[in-house]
Amino acid sequence: MGRYLNEPFDNSDRYATERYQGAAGRDWWAIDPTLQLLMRHHLGDGYAWAEPYLRRLGVVTGGVVAECAEETDRNPPRLEKYDKWGRDVSQVVMPPSFHTARAAMMADNFLAPAFVKEALDHGANPAALGAAWTYLLNQADIGMGCALGTGGDMVVQLAEKHAPADVRDRVREIFANGFYSGEAAQMFTERTGGSDLAALETTAVPDGEAWRLDGFKWFASNANGSAFVVLARLPSEEVKPFLVLWERRDGARNGVRIRRLKDKLGTRSVASAEVEFTGAEAFLLSGSGSGSGLGTMMKLTNASRLGVSMMGVGVARRALVEAICYARAREAFGKPLIAQPLMRRKLAELIVEVEAAQAMVFDGLVNRLRLGPAVIKLRTARLGVTAASDAIEVHGGNGYIEQWPVARLLRDAQVNPIWEGGDNILCLDVRRAMLNEQAHLPFLDRLRGAATSPLTQERVEDLAKAIEAWHGAPDEARLYPLAQFMADVYAAALLEEQATWGIDDERKALVARLYAEAHLAERGPLRGLDAPYADHLDALLAGAIA
Repeated sequence: MGRYLNEPFDNSDRYATERYQGAAGRDWWAIDPTLQLLMRHHLGDGYAWAEPYLRRLGVVTGGVVAECAEETDRNPPRLEKYDKWGRDVSQVVMPPSFHTARAAMMADNFLAPAFVKEALDHGANPAALGAAWTYLLNQADIGMGCALGTGGDMVVQLAEKHAPADVRDRVREIFANGFYSGEAAQMFTERTGGSDLAALETTAVPDGEAWRLDGFKWFASNANGSAFVVLARLPSEEVKPFLVLWERRDGARNGVRIRRLKDKLGTRSVASAEVEFTGAEAFLLSGSGSGSGLGTMMKLTNASRLGVSMMGVGVARRALVEAICYARAREAFGKPLIAQPLMRRKLAELIVEVEAAQAMVFDGLVNRLRLGPAVIKLRTARLGVTAASDAIEVHGGNGYIEQWPVARLLRDAQVNPIWEGGDNILCLDVRRAMLNEQAHLPFLDRLRGAATSPLTQERVEDLAKAIEAWHGAPDEARLYPLAQFMADVYAAALLEEQATWGIDDERKALVARLYAEAHLAERGPLRGLDAPYADHLDALLAGAIA
């Protein structure tokens, strides 16, 4: 005992807390060479104009938005069910931290019409800038990404096409500063069915120019939104989409009641609720043809799937940065974690997987292939979960503690494989796209145009044969491995294409080769024991984090 009292060990350097800075507080644009590469390519001559905006956004997301995300997670939205007279007001009260973060993002809203116009005037692709905006936001808080982005484009486009003039004007006012400026919600899920629309029970009956909705939605994200797209069943038994606003045309409170907010595992910054419609005024977002409006809505749902895919990539990128930061600072067995061979392999693999997923999402948002959303979400939503889990493992016991950031990342990431359809639903959409729209043909053309290595080119043709064989006997149970094969080849081809852009080609070629060898090469008797990931960590790090 005396030795510890009188001759303490000097471990001050090992416990210097200032060495343990994670991602929060950093400039997320400046430390992300892969994002800079993507923007240089997709923005072309407009890059010089856009860079100051991207720099400012990197500071905002890594600073105030990341800080507020932790506070909102600890103090989530609450429901004020009744006012002082006992009237049902169903008001969702968002915490101050949410409003602070939202205001910061809206101050640099890359999706605002004025910003989009200015970007076009300067030769910058607005779709690429919008992708960067959501990518950086989702590293801080995918819940806020959901709260700001859920269904805004769906509400606006369907209302423009189908809503009465005065209702359309109200929607335009709500979303005057872009899809992310007014909060929307999609209300599809019911206790009876989930993704099974045939089991939907909410009803709609005509009421003059409007309709009356009655029913109960079991899981409605962004319940504090300004406008809702709601699925309901007509007297003819057809299922159609409807627009519901908080207030009726005459200004009275609409028949929308929130029963309770969901107590969720994660994404606490988005208010998810059980919502009841009691004679709610609604407007049909569909024409007279069978399926009209619903088909448009499903196309917009595919766009939402790309948004969820970006959430998966955002979480994966944040997890990667947190893991690298911690591994550089933490010492074990006499040297930094990042110097340990097994840790070097882990981090190298994670870098490659994150960049592959990043390539898929940005390509999906720019090129809009019909098969893209389902295939991309299948891969990237799951990667968000596994990357967050890896980051917790890198942190050890600290990663399991809520005061460290990676525990929340894992809680948040788990919803991405569920939002906008789980893996099985995505596979069914792959089937629908191939059988009804021959969507595999332009998809294969895209892969053929991107792949450069003999290995990946050979696998593209193997994939074409696999698709043809599946068409000969379209077995639903075989859709999952087929979709995974699509994702493997798609990502490998895109990484090889990036290595031809003339921007850090040597390093990107290394990433492409490592990915293709891991996902496309035949596994020999060594079963991957000779994979050289750890040997290349320094080169991979140089382009992963500055």
